[in-house]
Amino acid sequence: MTSTVHRTCPLCEAVCGLTLTLDDGGHVTSVRGDKEDPFSRGFICPKGASLGRLDEDPDRLSKPLIREGELWREVTWDEAFAAVRRGLGEVTERHGRQSVGVYLGNPNVHNMAGQLYGTPLLKSLGTRQIFSASTADQMPKHVASGLMFGHPLAVPVPDLDRTDYLLMLGANPLESNGSLCTAPDFPGRLKALRARGGKLVVVDPRRTRTAGMADEHVFVRPGTDAYLLFGIVHTIFAEELASVRHEVNGLAEVREAAKHFPPDVVSRRTGVPAEVIVRLARELAAARTAAVYARIGTCTAEFGTLAQWLVDVLNVITGNLDRPGGVMFAKPATEFGVARRPYTVGRWKSRVRQLPEANGELPVATLADEIETPGEGQVRFLLTIAGNPVLSAPNGDRLDAAFGRLDFMVSVDPYLNETTRHAHVILPPPRVLTAGHYDFALLNFAVRNYARYSPPSLPLDGQPSEAQILARLTMIASGLDGDLDEFVIGQMLRKAVDLPGSGVHGRDVTELRAELDGQSGAELRLDLMLKLGPYGEWAGKGDLSLRKLLDNPHGLDLGPLQPRLEEVLRTASGVIELAPPQLIEDVERLRGKLEEEPPEIVLIGRRHLRSNNSWMHNLGPLVGGTNTCTLQIHPADVARLGLGGEAVVRSAKGELRVPLEPTDTIMPGVVSLPHGWGHAGSAQTVAAEHAGVSVNTLTDESAIDVPSGNAVFNGVPVTILPTGVITAH
Repeated sequence: MTSTVHRTCPLCEAVCGLTLTLDDGGHVTSVRGDKEDPFSRGFICPKGASLGRLDEDPDRLSKPLIREGELWREVTWDEAFAAVRRGLGEVTERHGRQSVGVYLGNPNVHNMAGQLYGTPLLKSLGTRQIFSASTADQMPKHVASGLMFGHPLAVPVPDLDRTDYLLMLGANPLESNGSLCTAPDFPGRLKALRARGGKLVVVDPRRTRTAGMADEHVFVRPGTDAYLLFGIVHTIFAEELASVRHEVNGLAEVREAAKHFPPDVVSRRTGVPAEVIVRLARELAAARTAAVYARIGTCTAEFGTLAQWLVDVLNVITGNLDRPGGVMFAKPATEFGVARRPYTVGRWKSRVRQLPEANGELPVATLADEIETPGEGQVRFLLTIAGNPVLSAPNGDRLDAAFGRLDFMVSVDPYLNETTRHAHVILPPPRVLTAGHYDFALLNFAVRNYARYSPPSLPLDGQPSEAQILARLTMIASGLDGDLDEFVIGQMLRKAVDLPGSGVHGRDVTELRAELDGQSGAELRLDLMLKLGPYGEWAGKGDLSLRKLLDNPHGLDLGPLQPRLEEVLRTASGVIELAPPQLIEDVERLRGKLEEEPPEIVLIGRRHLRSNNSWMHNLGPLVGGTNTCTLQIHPADVARLGLGGEAVVRSAKGELRVPLEPTDTIMPGVVSLPHGWGHAGSAQTVAAEHAGVSVNTLTDESAIDVPSGNAVFNGVPVTILPTGVITAH
């Protein structure tokens, strides 16, 4: 006998619907795209097709581990949590709560437990030493959006299905499936754009798969996107092409700043011909509808926040913000009651390097400083949740050594990997299919409003769920007993009934609690959020609830994006802040480097369709082929430098010996190495056989984007040497 279940894929940002077939033993026998999902319509990529293999990976841990010296011992859950309680208690009693650090990895965004239980856990720990993958990825976009629109999640996304012109920088959605732009079947949507007569322009130092299908590919020197964007802004103002449809503050300041970046000047810095910059500006302004979209290649650069700010400056001054075919704001089903208060960064600073906080966290680029540097507030206890910063953070070799100096470390992770090998206790979540799934975070960036819930497909069989693991850690950290979910539900209900204009204003909390549906605390909380949300049955504007999603297992289409700027704006002024002082100040730093001579060779990262950071290299079907750890380099550079099949790549921080992949799809003077590899000696069988090298042996933790603290991974100066050459380092 077999059974069929429908689930949302949790392996990237595309939220594709999957149809899985399971046998009597709960083993996945097939995975197909869910053709009845109204958002993904049957689209599937190799990662989604491998969900069953990931779910049943024999190297996944099934029981907690305690490390004693260099040896690991399987223990009961009670014994593991008792060890955590002792370790946390001893450290905080001697050194205080600020001696506790937390690192949250990328998968927390892709699972329900991380989204629902992460915030209570952080609050209960009472520390400001919070770090995450966000400052190795997208923090510049959140900071730019927060300063312009008043909230870091107010991220406008390209209205892909209706736009006539898409200018894309530093993004490769044919490999990534999209990022901060939730769009299943991104390739199909781009093909449809071109089929209806629209134009796709891709700006990238590599001719990626996405660039290869575009109408036009523009090569640009890594790290110079802000100069290019300013050149376009300059042209729009100089030729009086601007069309601002919304009330803004700071238009004159942006116009004045742009005067310093004429196309002929920025051309020398970017490598983009001045006439191309001018033409792009004219095309953007003339298009019936247009959208500018930029992602990780622009974020993980020295001027990442300026680049992300200028993206939306262009969307505003071309009249394309908040209108169909331009860039728009999603309306997620769980959105409720965001307070109107000014967004700020730098509410506190890191202890050692005085780097500013953003979105409640500090830059991961300074985590090693906080562990290594003695004094009050030195991190001595570290909790990692679904993260592998040894491979994903800058100068990972330094972090690797720093983790060995911690008094105590706890990891919530299914694998013994390059980071968790330092832990004293590992708490492994159960199989993916035992958990319910709802995309709280990713639907904030969807190109069409949509909701889907996947209930657990398999029983837990006595093992705690990830939600229960995080809830128990929260209670340990808080020193309290009781039901965390009921506490949170009570808080949310009291807030809702006290809020004027709420659909439940003035109602009885006890009666509302009795109306909630769900088989777990997580489901009860989801039901509450759906009912209070903009489509919910308690909001007076719809009938959405957990029950309705359960009755519609393929998901619900909630309609195309609609103009909603007035609902989204949370600035103190109530209008778009086009020239935030922090960013205008950083423009001076940008100007100061305008005439700087670029390094001879710089390093950039690379996306792979069959990979997602460091945690998907243990699956046979996903390694090999094009998903390999090679250094892409232009043939002219191979010849000029006298290189063979391998080379030594050297930076200010370290060096690697890597196999070369000569290709004319990359600019001369640029080399590319993918992210997340470096599994030599790993306990993960397949990953160890395809170890590769870690690009973060080369990256520099001292190099950050100043306004956001984001790490710099693109435009890293390197030297390439033949393997036979020996020089002092």
